[in-house]
Amino acid sequence: MNEIEIGRGKRGRRAYSFDDIAIVPSRRTRDPRDVSVEWQIDAYHFDIPVIAAPMDSVMSPESAIAFGRLGGLPVLDLEGLWTRYEDPRPLLAEIADLLPSEATARMQEIYREEIQPELIVERLRQIRDAGVTVAGALTPQRTQQF
Repeated sequence: MNEIEIGRGKRGRRAYSFDDIAIVPSRRTRDPRDVSVEWQIDAYHFDIPVIAAPMDSVMSPESAIAFGRLGGLPVLDLEGLWTRYEDPRPLLAEIADLLPSEATARMQEIYREEIQPELIVERLRQIRDAGVTVAGALTPQRTQQF
């Protein structure tokens, strides 16, 4: 195992990206049943090696559940619209229809709403109750707070 130091007293295993690996055709092929792309973080196992982007436009609680059931690791933005508004769908639709010249100012207004800790708990509970392992993304400044 190739371990690297990732912080004070913390170590991790080396991971590779697509740029690090070249797949070259050969005379021998592998049966897909003989290949596993499963992976794990501690005791949490996943069927596919994909971690979702914690973006409001991509990862709702419903899409997190669907993604997790397909075998990936969903990541919910705990500082996003899903934890600021009970139902952010109308706001997401509004943002999608804005002209680029109007989008930044309107998004700044929308994101001024305070994060509601009870919505963080509710969103994570909703996903976990569906039997899906989920991760949450927070900025370091808010980790202690939430």
